Amino acid sequence: MRVFTMLPMRHWREAGPFAAAAETAGFDAVMTVEVAHDPFTPLALAALATERIELTPSIAVAFLRSPTVTASQAWDLQANSNGRFVLGLGSQVRGHNERRFGIPWSPPAPRLRDYVRALRAVWHCWETGEKLDYRGEHYKLTLMTPDFSPEPTGLPMVPVTIAAVGEAMLRVAGEVCDGVRLHPLCSRRYVEEVALRHITEGMRRGGRNRANFDVFGGGFVVTGPDQETVAAGIERVRQRVAFYGSTRSYLPILSLHGLDELGLKLHGMSLDGRWNEMTSEVSDDVVRIFAACGIYGEIARAIEERFGGVADAIEINFPVDTPAGLERELLTDIRRIPHTFTGFDTKS
Repeated sequence: MRVFTMLPMRHWREAGPFAAAAETAGFDAVMTVEVAHDPFTPLALAALATERIELTPSIAVAFLRSPTVTASQAWDLQANSNGRFVLGLGSQVRGHNERRFGIPWSPPAPRLRDYVRALRAVWHCWETGEKLDYRGEHYKLTLMTPDFSPEPTGLPMVPVTIAAVGEAMLRVAGEVCDGVRLHPLCSRRYVEEVALRHITEGMRRGGRNRANFDVFGGGFVVTGPDQETVAAGIERVRQRVAFYGSTRSYLPILSLHGLDELGLKLHGMSLDGRWNEMTSEVSDDVVRIFAACGIYGEIARAIEERFGGVADAIEINFPVDTPAGLERELLTDIRRIPHTFTGFDTKS
């Protein structure tokens, strides 16, 4: 099992030392997320402070940037990390695109498929010097002069993974991407019965190999040295489950577990601005559908039960006072859990 951890984003001076410590501890990747801060700059600082660890936004919002802008940011991160960058993208929901970013909305699955293909056309142009001539449904890119082309790197093409919840986006991930970032509000049952089925169908269409496709996440991990710390972590997960559960896009996941009424109630409460009351609607049993929970001595087994055989990578953020030696020991135990992914197959 590959293990990712979240990179500090608010204070840039923290990014490099944190990434170096994560690399020493044995994490496989440091990640960022586009919420309140830029997802790319902390990764650049982490790249300069490390030698081996993977660097990835999980995720950056795609449609607010042109494919060429995103291609440029990814290209420089790949070059300056010597091939350790993985581009994680997501569509976000309609309300954020239209009302937060001012971006016109269209069906996101075909648009993101086109976006990924456009990225690869730009990278191919830069690496080979061949003419840029990409003509897709949503993006047409036909101008790239030498002055605007970075130097070839000789490195593999940047792997691209996308966030996916619904069936259409899961198929897009399997068809054109190198991995999928499953949403935290995702149960093992949803991964087994829905996600993997549609990812596999997409792989069949795209002629892709599961061994070269990274399945990340699909839930939360809560751990700590004692039950009190774990209980506090469960409360934080309860808040996130309530928040995510209030979004109609995630109702199919709740429906699979007979939680339609909860989803509709949370949505109604969000429309009324009753955010502080929503957490109390989420029971411990619901939290544990979406989370692997346990003290340090229990967490490896809990992760294997929750994610083993369906995911290749998970996110863990240990409490800040976890001793470095203990952190390495825990990571060693977790990384022993078998997984299918063997590495990206991205030719330059």
